[in-house]
Amino acid sequence: MKALVIIPTYNEAENIEKLIDKIFQVVPEINILIVDDNSPDGTASIVEKLMEKDPRINLIKRPGKLGLGTAYIEGFKFALQKDYEAIFEMDADFSHNPEDLPRFLEALQDSDLVIGSRYLTGVNVINWPLSRLILSYFANLYTRFITGMPVKDATGGFKCFRASALRKINLDKVKTNGYGFQIEMNFRFWASGFRLKEIPIIFVDRRNGVSKMNKKIIFEAIFLVWKLKLCKIFKCI
Repeated sequence: MKALVIIPTYNEAENIEKLIDKIFQVVPEINILIVDDNSPDGTASIVEKLMEKDPRINLIKRPGKLGLGTAYIEGFKFALQKDYEAIFEMDADFSHNPEDLPRFLEALQDSDLVIGSRYLTGVNVINWPLSRLILSYFANLYTRFITGMPVKDATGGFKCFRASALRKINLDKVKTNGYGFQIEMNFRFWASGFRLKEIPIIFVDRRNGVSKMNKKIIFEAIFLVWKLKLCKIFKCI
């Protein structure tokens, strides 16, 4: 399948070149799109130099820190315009293992959205403080209980979409911008009747740089699940 990995970045200069190299080692035929939010550390400049030598690399430069959700929406629209068949979401900090990419493509053969799950076979998270792990685990239980969506890891950001299904989602209606974005995209696929599949991954906390988690992101996700539940009841998804 013609596949694209979308990687949003903000201050990922320490990681981005190493990550791109590793992805191409694992899946040489894949393409990569970096969506950079005007990183002060020069992340975009590093990518631009790599692009001069490698046509598999693409870059969208944005004027400021506009958020995770809008970065992925721009990336999705780019991918659909270019007729990619499989579209990945992936973090820039090596918390998602590039070695897993072929497993996603295999799982996508009989599904429309493949979710890399940290909680499908227990708790597969390395290097998180206990407080962060508890918050994430119970946030997913809360999401599953309120929405009824049968997904054990609704907040994870390592996933792969079938483009033909993604085309049927109204991306302009997606307004969440933090980790709630992951919940909303999963929910829209599930509520639309598409086939979701979780595969187990091991999540390793970032090697370098600073986490983007904050209280605003947490509260957005808390209230989002009720909004989605009501939208499903009143058929506004």
